[in-house]
Amino acid sequence: MAQTLVCHGAKHPGQIAELLFGRDIGNRVGVSEAVWRRFVAREITPRFPDGLTITDATGQWRDPVSRKMVREPSKRVEIVLPGRADDEARLDAVVAAYKGRFHQHSVGVIVQSACISF
Repeated sequence: MAQTLVCHGAKHPGQIAELLFGRDIGNRVGVSEAVWRRFVAREITPRFPDGLTITDATGQWRDPVSRKMVREPSKRVEIVLPGRADDEARLDAVVAAYKGRFHQHSVGVIVQSACISF
């Protein structure tokens, strides 16, 4: 059951999207820093021009075939969604662009409610 979010002071209810991008292609880092910056400039920023936060991370996942743990350099992107009807579609477009361009099986996406102020 969904609960109503109650925010206090200058904070207002909103949603935050967290996207998790692995940078390996095969067994090597295939998405360099320069290539990543171009992707952000061409795909993420035009869809979310009000701002975002990017953090370097290390991701890990279990390969479903070999059952081995795979670790790779990653990027974590947080976006305070503007609350438009097409927020989800714009997130989906970013994910599809990354998966297609860099031959990725998945991009992690977490959307959660939060109290927000700037």
